[in-house]
Amino acid sequence: MKRIVFLSGKGGTGKTTLAAAYASRADNLVIVDADVDAANLHLVFRPEVIGTGSYQGSKTATREDAKCTACGRCLAVCRFGAIRPDFTVDEFLCEGCGACVTVCPSDAMALVERTSGEWYVGRTTRGTMVGAELYPGEEVSGKLVSVVKEKADDIASSEAAQRIAIDGSPGIGCPVIASTTGTQAAVLVTEPSRSGLHDLERILGVVRHFGIPAFLVINKADLSESLATRIEEFAAAEALPLLGRVPYDTRVIAALQRGISPIDDPESSAGRAMEDIVARLVKELGTLS
Repeated sequence: MKRIVFLSGKGGTGKTTLAAAYASRADNLVIVDADVDAANLHLVFRPEVIGTGSYQGSKTATREDAKCTACGRCLAVCRFGAIRPDFTVDEFLCEGCGACVTVCPSDAMALVERTSGEWYVGRTTRGTMVGAELYPGEEVSGKLVSVVKEKADDIASSEAAQRIAIDGSPGIGCPVIASTTGTQAAVLVTEPSRSGLHDLERILGVVRHFGIPAFLVINKADLSESLATRIEEFAAAEALPLLGRVPYDTRVIAALQRGISPIDDPESSAGRAMEDIVARLVKELGTLS
């Protein structure tokens, strides 16, 4: 079984669209939406949810009224303004640092787990899909990604799946690292812009830090031929294999609005380019140990 993660150094490059294209053509796989901060892969595959669960990844302070002596120490040490003047706790401001618990002389304060998000398992026409949603304001996206990947591994083992396709988060932060670790290949999607090239350099550094083979796709490549050429030159210098270019195509948006991958639109030039890219990727994956 191989895990393939689709990444981008910045948002809006077409990472999810390409991940959907691969999942639309690969057989015997489990699909993972690991972009838990802004999940949208479900808009293409529309899974029939067969299982859900809550995720407790953070903690919040709570007060036991009977023990509280209103000494004010918790109010003095809280740097987030989460302790109100009446010594009750504002859960939206509490960061769960535990300072109030440490200084409370009467053990009236305690940290309790709180629900930070939800995960789900669903059926699609392309296989089982696992995803999650982090609640607004929560900061434990990396941990939730790990939970989603563990569930995907269990499902892949039980279904004898040969592939796990992971739509990762953009950027280089904690959820990206969680999405990347344990994978056998990474597909990096960029666009012909200065920020696209800069962020490609950063995400390539993360992937290579973990020793994961990487491949490159330039999306909307015809928007700037000069910058697309610069990205190709960078890839050649870094020995980063280029799977191909995808042209800008307004039919991509129309396909996604219909809930299908552009690769399933025979009139889409971008879809045809993705078809070729997916074929090359499948061939490359077959050579990996």
